[in-house]
Amino acid sequence: MSEGQKFQLGTVGALSLSVVSSVSIVICNKALISTLGFTFATTLTSWHLLVTFCSLHMALWMKLFEHKPFDARAVMGFGILNGISIGLLNLSLGFNSVGFYQMTKLAIIPCTVLLETLFFRKQFSRSIQLSLTILLMGVGIATVTDLQLNVLGSILSLLAVLTTCVAQIMTNTIQKKFRVSSTQLLYQSCPYQALTLFIVGPFLDGLLTNKNVFAFKYTPLVLFFIVLSCLISVSVNFSTFLVIGKTSPVTYQVLGHLKTCLVLAFGYGLLRDPFSWRNILGILIAVVGMVLYSYCCTLENQQKQNEAPAKLPEVKESETDPLISAENGTGILADAGVPKVVPLWSSNKDLDA
Repeated sequence: MSEGQKFQLGTVGALSLSVVSSVSIVICNKALISTLGFTFATTLTSWHLLVTFCSLHMALWMKLFEHKPFDARAVMGFGILNGISIGLLNLSLGFNSVGFYQMTKLAIIPCTVLLETLFFRKQFSRSIQLSLTILLMGVGIATVTDLQLNVLGSILSLLAVLTTCVAQIMTNTIQKKFRVSSTQLLYQSCPYQALTLFIVGPFLDGLLTNKNVFAFKYTPLVLFFIVLSCLISVSVNFSTFLVIGKTSPVTYQVLGHLKTCLVLAFGYGLLRDPFSWRNILGILIAVVGMVLYSYCCTLENQQKQNEAPAKLPEVKESETDPLISAENGTGILADAGVPKVVPLWSSNKDLDA
């Protein structure tokens, strides 16, 4: 098997793991939050990260991967930024309507494209831009309902978008700059993310729910779903870093919207959530955008490979990371953007994991 085939197989595996684990944790947490009343999403995320770190530490002890220390300040800054972005996303949902929060998530892709164009000189072709526009339009039709604006909520949403975009771009660039794998980066940044959310989590959850996480009645059923959620989160966190490293922050966001569509479909099929023709139309349009995005990226990849021997010194980095990539990888890499466990859920809210 050639290196290109191995890389493509690894990318498909990372994408599949991300989709399966994310949809699974959405269903699990929806039961935990909507049915059992455990609405402390930020604190739950800190527990997710703590369990992920313990799992990786055990894997390191079993010599399943090699610990590779690098710039401590970069790791700490990256970990804290990821934790802050999760907290801001939770606050954004708490101080905005569900519709405006969905618009916030949709804004992450164009913001990422803008930042990568301005600061990394990354090129996005018209076909890529068109496919992303179709995708965002479809997801918007399927998920955005009411749009109630307020100043504080808008500021929180803006900060949430910016921190999420920067954190996901850093996930990709750190792995390539320091030549570390997704596992190595996740292992070193997890403690900072977990500590940040563990400190601010109870305060944010109390602010948003008017409840105390430490005063909650933890029944055996609640504890079971918390443990199950934490175990699934290990796969979610790992696949997030893996996907962003193997593809790009934009591709990870495209995958995230695919998961949103799947969550809507599963919610209707399994949980009998309300579903309308508008949801169906939006999902179909979004799928068209995803297919077009993957096709355009694959086509540009092939063109880039054909031109590489003659123009190798002149080639500029472009957005050529499809959902299924055909290019050779340059290392082991690693989503979220951080495990984006969406803040508070209800029957009409999805969790973007």
